[in-house]
Amino acid sequence: MPQRHSKNNNDLAFFTYDEKRKLGYGTQKERLGKDSIKPFDACCLCLKPFIDPMSCQKGHVFCKECILECLLSQKKDIQRKLAAHTAQHKQDKEEEVERLTILKAQELEAFDQQNHGAVPLSTDRNHGRDKNGFHGANSVKATSYEAEALRTMKAFWLPSATPEAPIKVDAPTTSTICPEGKEKLKLKSLFPIHFSEDTSERNSSISLDRTYICPSCKVTLTNTLSLSAISSCGHVYCKKCAQKFIMVDKICLICNRPCKEKNLVNLEKGGTGFSGHDDHLEATDFKHLGSGTGLGLVRPATKT
Repeated sequence: MPQRHSKNNNDLAFFTYDEKRKLGYGTQKERLGKDSIKPFDACCLCLKPFIDPMSCQKGHVFCKECILECLLSQKKDIQRKLAAHTAQHKQDKEEEVERLTILKAQELEAFDQQNHGAVPLSTDRNHGRDKNGFHGANSVKATSYEAEALRTMKAFWLPSATPEAPIKVDAPTTSTICPEGKEKLKLKSLFPIHFSEDTSERNSSISLDRTYICPSCKVTLTNTLSLSAISSCGHVYCKKCAQKFIMVDKICLICNRPCKEKNLVNLEKGGTGFSGHDDHLEATDFKHLGSGTGLGLVRPATKT
């Protein structure tokens, strides 16, 4: 006989709360770890430590070579789509002219047959004849009837009755798109950014990897910090120092170059299809139990 404890009570006609939790019922939440977050010093395209980093106005950081290759491939794709669209437009015009020519010829032929009896004025014997070899006013009706019957006949195995699906090429956009933010991106809107490396002897003896610091407060830059870059000179600060000094003094602390508030760009953290973004670092998965079975329909995991 089963015990009375709720965790061991398995003779009920419904699932208990503990049984649902063991089966994974409902929304499961898990905070993403360090391995699921793209480092701040990694390119958004190659996911490697950036070389000659460049940033867009939305704060997405790329390697210079990666973003130039991406924009170049987009321009080639746009040129290919424009050429295909132009060719299709030219073909549509030619088909329309041909259709109007055939329609006008059919109208002249029908008028000629109705006004001159059974014998056409043309010297060509096959002119105005239908498939059965007859010509005249009656053949016009027979030919149109046969064409209508052939058009409505559902004989897909006949080559003449097989419907055609015309391929329509829409006019492509002529602007390149940011591969990360999906907004319009031009080459002149990109600007190089410069990180301040930690050159202290203590840090160089501990690790061979590059470590970047804020040039103002000397804090080591990590994914936990929000970073800001100045688009006019490219120097990177932590967001607190940028709001406390740069936005107040309107001048860069390294190169003393004047800047405006609009030149301050917040750099994005994370930002790939395989890693978390900014502060949204919680993955959720919803599982719905099937009725009468222990199996359930699982919805793909999403990041919130």
